[in-house]
This record gives sequence, C-alpha cells and structure tokens, in this order.
Amino acid sequence: MDNLMFCYQCEQTFGGKGCTKGGVCGKTPEIANLQDLLIYQLKGISCYARPLIEEGKKIDKAIVKFVENSLFTTLTNVNFDVQSHVELLKESQQIKEAIREQAPQGQYHDSATYNLSASKEDMLKDSVKAGIMYDQDLDEDIRSLRSTILYGLKGISAYGHQARFIGYQNDQVDHIYFLGLEATTNSKLTVEDLIRMTMRIGEMSVQVMNILDEANTSRFQNPTPHKVNVNVKKGPFIIVSGHDLHDLEMLLEQTKGKGINIYTHGEMLPSHGYPELKKYKHLVGNYGSAWQNQQKEFDAIPGCILMTTNCLMKPRDSYKDRIYSTSVVGWDGVEHIDLKADGTKDFSQIIEKALELGGFKEDEKKHEILVGFGHHETLSHAPEIVKAVKDGVIRHFFVIGGCDGARPGRSYYTELAQIVPKDSVILTLACGKYRFNKLDFGTVAGLPRLLDVGQCNDTFSAIRIATALADAFETDVNALPLTIVLSWYEQKALADLLALLSLGVKGIFLGPSLPAFLSPNVFQYLADTFNIRPISTPEDDLKSALKQAVS
Repeated sequence: MDNLMFCYQCEQTFGGKGCTKGGVCGKTPEIANLQDLLIYQLKGISCYARPLIEEGKKIDKAIVKFVENSLFTTLTNVNFDVQSHVELLKESQQIKEAIREQAPQGQYHDSATYNLSASKEDMLKDSVKAGIMYDQDLDEDIRSLRSTILYGLKGISAYGHQARFIGYQNDQVDHIYFLGLEATTNSKLTVEDLIRMTMRIGEMSVQVMNILDEANTSRFQNPTPHKVNVNVKKGPFIIVSGHDLHDLEMLLEQTKGKGINIYTHGEMLPSHGYPELKKYKHLVGNYGSAWQNQQKEFDAIPGCILMTTNCLMKPRDSYKDRIYSTSVVGWDGVEHIDLKADGTKDFSQIIEKALELGGFKEDEKKHEILVGFGHHETLSHAPEIVKAVKDGVIRHFFVIGGCDGARPGRSYYTELAQIVPKDSVILTLACGKYRFNKLDFGTVAGLPRLLDVGQCNDTFSAIRIATALADAFETDVNALPLTIVLSWYEQKALADLLALLSLGVKGIFLGPSLPAFLSPNVFQYLADTFNIRPISTPEDDLKSALKQAVS
C-alpha cells in the first residue's frame, strides 16, 4: 500500500496518465496518500458544512482558513513534509467532530462519518478509501468532473490564502470550498449538475482573483512600469520565490540597512512593479528564471532562498542548509519559518545565514527587463491603444502565458512569441513568461510590444484589460482581435482557465498537453461549448488566430 499512489493533478504526470510509484514533482507515495486522506477529511467537513450554509449559518472563519490552507498544502509542489501532513490530519478530525455537533441529523457520506485513526500507520492504511480511483465503477465523466472541481478549488485556495494573509476575503469564496467539496461526494449529482458546479468554480475563481487584486493593489499600490535587473550584484543576498508579496514585504523591512540584497525569483518577479515594494532600494533585481530550473540555479549559491508559496522542488544537498520555507510550504529537513501569534514572522535566522555566507563576489553587467503592466497601468493607455487599433497600427493582441514546466514542448511558447507579427501586442503573465521575457520585442504605437501583466492570479488583469477594450469597441471579448494561448502545469492554471470559461471566453489554445483528468467526453464538451483547442505548431496556430480575427 505504502509503495503505491495515484495522482494526475499536474501536467507532468507520468506518461500523461498518472503517477503511481512516485510523483514527477518529487512527492512520495507516503505524502500522496496522506494528502488523499486529508482531502477526504475536508470532504467530510464540507458534508456537514453545506446544510449549515444552506440554513444561513456562518461557518467559523478558523475552519474556512484550515480548509483553504489544507487545499493549498496539497497543490502541486507545495508541501512534501510528512509530519506537517500528520498534524493537519489530526486537526481535521477535531474540526470534523466539532462541526458534526452543529450539523442537522441525516445521512452523510462516508467521508463525514469516518473517524481518523491516531497513528500515521493507520492513516496510511485508511488512505486507500480516499484515493481517486478507489471506486472503480464510478462513471469516468463523473470522476473527471469531480477531479476538475477539486483541482479548481485547490487553485482558488492558493489565491484565497494570499488575500486572507493581508486581511481580504468574502463569504461567497469561503463557501465555495465547502459546496464544491461536498459536490464531489454527492452521488445524486448528474454530469450536468457537476458541469454547473464546475462553472460555479470558475465564477468564484474570478471573484477570488478580484479579491487578491484588491488586496495587493490596496496594500502595495497599483503596479507601474519598472526595469528589473536580471543579473547579480556584489554582496550577501536572499532570493525570495513563490508568490506572496506580504512575505516579501516583511523580509524587506527586516533586512533594511543590513547590507543584504533581496532578489525575486520565479513568480515574484512582478513584485518589482508595486510602488510599496520597489521603494526598498535593496530589492535589487530578479535571480534566475522559472521554478523548474531552481535545482540548477540554486546549486551551491553563496546565499539563501525563501520559498513563500508553491513551486518548491526537492532541494539538492548543495543548498538544503540555506533554503527556508514558510506558510504552507514544506520539505522534510528544510528549516521552516512559522507565523507568530501576532501575524508577523521572524526572519532573523535566514538573515544571519545570508550574512554568514557572504554572497556574490562581484557585480555582473546590468541587464534589465520591464514589468508593471497590470490592468490599471495598461488601461491608462486605452485611448492610444484604441486609436492604434482603429488606425491599423495594432493588428492583434496575444495573451501568451500561464504555468511553465520542464516537459518537452514548452519551446512552442517561445517560438510563437517570436513569430507574432510586429504590429501585434503580447500580454504575458505567470511564469510562462520566462520562455521569452528576456527577448527584445521592441515597441508598437509607442508601447512595449511585450507587456508583463503579472503573476498567475493577474489573469484578472488580462480579463479587465480585455473587457475594457471590448467596451471601448462596443463589442464583446470574443469579437476582439485577441487570441489567448495558455500553458498549464498545476491547479492555479486550471482555476484561471475556468475563470475565463465562466466569462464565456472562447477559442483558447491550451497546451502543451491536455489534462489527464479530463475524460474524452468532458473535453469534447469544452471543445464544443468554448472552442478550446489543443496547441499544434506555432505557425499553424498563428495562422488560425489571425484568420479568425480577419473573418
């Protein structure tokens, strides 16, 4: 039992079907099975929460936070630490027993009535019943949609967690965790019912991205264009990876005046555009590229790394003593920095380690790239953009971005960006930008041709930009000269995709491969309803996009 697992939630799943002996991400069967059981516990909690929500009762925000953080913990490349999973499982049983007392009498799913054993060994034995493929007779389309709902919720939880960390939340998003999880246990729901819930997850994905955008722009102000050095400077340093701007802010404040350079990494790159972050002079640049290159890029560097959200890979021994995790992130043997009771974190140990290591010995020649084109900044140029389109100066808009990964075929996005006509604008977001963001695309109509919209949650910015332009042209998004080409890797990308579909956006190109959890019938439904297309070749997809625009 403890040698086997089944997981197909990410794009790199083994053989495009499912990891069974170990995760391509580095997840062991032990971790995978504990995560299955944790999700099972969350489903049980949700079975009791749903009738309470329907009766108009409030669910304790501490329970919401626990469910949100647990979902996030099980998202790809977040937490690989056995003990933290055991602790979460024990806490889940306490929460389930408490909410069981509040729920009305009735028949409940097995996940609700199940009581967790105290030992890890018993937990692992029980995890069999929690596995995705436990019910072999389940209709494959039902299983597919239940998985899609669950993975969409995992994506939402990542954004919800970041917003909640700086005090932003709303009841509708909080409730969708429970309503969505309960739906994955409900045998009365038909394929049509589950499709409706899937679209509901998309609507809540839009909402949670809106909340996170409001949280980030209220606390750190609206991003503005900023040149970021992607080469290193002399001196001690800490590299901050992940997505959480508040963690970066606290570290910047605690390192002020200490002679330590702070570099962003991966999805933290867009933080340089926020005025309340770029005001720190020791935020000196961005180190490295996308998350999947970290083992090579972090190898034996003379400084420290802080992982704030997901995108953690197995640390090599050459830097395991200098990488630190925080929040829901974890790896066995990696030093973890906890949140204190007052809501702050003490980064003194990573600061001391960085000073001890000494850092880079000399400056590299400066090489800068441009960030900071969120919806507020981009739409400040709306009159010029609209005029340029009407005058034929700008021919087309391409959104090229999403989650990056190591699987062959990702060069497609580089090649597509390079052959996009020079009278077109490329909007990019998430770590997929690293496929081409150091290339020089020049300008069109006085604007950079490559506009970095931000992190993966800034799909919301792309939506705001597209809908504002559609309003300006008195049409809808699908009639704009706009093509969306998404790369996906993990569950936040799925939440982003469902957000776009819930808004009725059609004609999205999706790659580099189709999700293993989408059954043929479910994918056909998406293809028929939303004209989702798998990517082919850059040349053919470009022709198709431009032909559609002309017609």
